[in-house]
Amino acid sequence: MITDLRKFISVEKPFWQELGVILDRIEKNPDIQMTLDEVRRFHYLYQRTASDLSRIATFSSEPQLLRYLESLTALAYAEINEKKEKSQRFSPVEWFFATLPSTFRLHIRAFWLSVAITLIGAVVGGALIALDPESKEIIMPFPGLKQSPSERVAGEEQVTEDRLEGRKATGAAWYMTHNTKVAIFTFALGVTWGVGTIIVLFSNGIMIGAVSADYILAGETQFLIAWLSPHGVIEIPAILLAGQAGFLLAGAIIGRGRRTSLQRRLRDVSQDIVTLIAGVAIMLTWAGFVEAFLSQYHEPQVPYDLKIGFAALEFVLLVLYLGLSGRKRANERY
Repeated sequence: MITDLRKFISVEKPFWQELGVILDRIEKNPDIQMTLDEVRRFHYLYQRTASDLSRIATFSSEPQLLRYLESLTALAYAEINEKKEKSQRFSPVEWFFATLPSTFRLHIRAFWLSVAITLIGAVVGGALIALDPESKEIIMPFPGLKQSPSERVAGEEQVTEDRLEGRKATGAAWYMTHNTKVAIFTFALGVTWGVGTIIVLFSNGIMIGAVSADYILAGETQFLIAWLSPHGVIEIPAILLAGQAGFLLAGAIIGRGRRTSLQRRLRDVSQDIVTLIAGVAIMLTWAGFVEAFLSQYHEPQVPYDLKIGFAALEFVLLVLYLGLSGRKRANERY
């Protein structure tokens, strides 16, 4: 029990300040190597500050001091208990089946935000086409999308030769490159406090909604699904993951409710951001191959039911992977 608060603060303050100096030193140089004596001293200061925090918690008249000690204790605890991933041997298999999906679930709210923004954009795009069909001239910048859906389907279904023969690899590379640029752009705009990420996701949603409405209203729903779903069930989630990474970056920059520095907030999320973006790259690589080797072929060359069934299998596997893979490891880590 503290009988003289002023005396208590004057005695303990030097220890708090010493702990703060060490934490600042670690923040400026995360790879710093402390000696055994320095580690022992750091641990002692942490225990002493944590003890002081519990003793001073009863003084409601000192909220500022209480928050200060809470911040010091939390930062010291994080440093003591942080796992040094760099010292562990990197395993690509473990990263793919455990680290990536568990990182995705850890920041699931940012992903759902990406989904919500994209869906709102899709509704707006669909409504624009339904209410004003002429607006497709503005909404859809690609010449192939401005054509009447019925005319395009009729033309596609008359093709019997392999029009991409000898050019599939080139086409796959183009799809990968283009989509990866969009994904990186979506993520990178997180530096605008997330505003740019929102705009890109909303714009993508408008395009998806407009194209879907155009073909559905023309009675070409089966063609639409068979055309877009084989690569789209991977490509669209990949862009949403890029948005998730963008919002994670934006949250670190804004730092609402966090008393740590910008440098530390960025360091805290950097590994998770790299993990998500690497996952996006893998997903877009697969989607590029599927788009070049399957999506661009239609009946009678490839049955629509086969393409839709393939897309359904992809989607189920993706949901199971992101939702369940690595759960045991995630529970041990978090």
